[in-house]
Amino acid sequence: MRQKQSWEITDEFWDEVKHYIPVKQRDETKEYKRKSGGGRKPMCPRKALEGIFYVLRTGIQWKALPKERGSSSAAHRYFMFWCEEGFFLKMWQLGLDKYDEIQGIDWTWLCADSATTKAPLAQESVGRNPTDRGKNGDKATPSCRRQRRTTSNSNNRG
Repeated sequence: MRQKQSWEITDEFWDEVKHYIPVKQRDETKEYKRKSGGGRKPMCPRKALEGIFYVLRTGIQWKALPKERGSSSAAHRYFMFWCEEGFFLKMWQLGLDKYDEIQGIDWTWLCADSATTKAPLAQESVGRNPTDRGKNGDKATPSCRRQRRTTSNSNNRG
């Protein structure tokens, strides 16, 4: 038996999650050109979820999704719709609840913190940017500034 990849969905996981997948409803206020059920059949939600997991796990672009994983544009559309509907948040909460049942989470001491800024002291430890190393700097004078005089006598204006 081959081992499943990290983006492949097991039957057990699918049975837990499939009930929470939001279904897109037709807007009753709009007038549609085709009757309900016309056009191309939608992608299977399980295949769409596997395609989404594949993109998120491997870090590839949506357009680079392999054809056997489904349509890249359809997978992205499902991803955006499910994000808006809070499906992934619900899935995360279900995972936490399941882990709490199995292992137990001590909620009394947990905290979350995040920082999305550059480390101010990083330059001291790593040095200059690799793309700038070995360069002498820009010797050209910017056109918007006045040129400095090199003489030491500041009274010599002329």
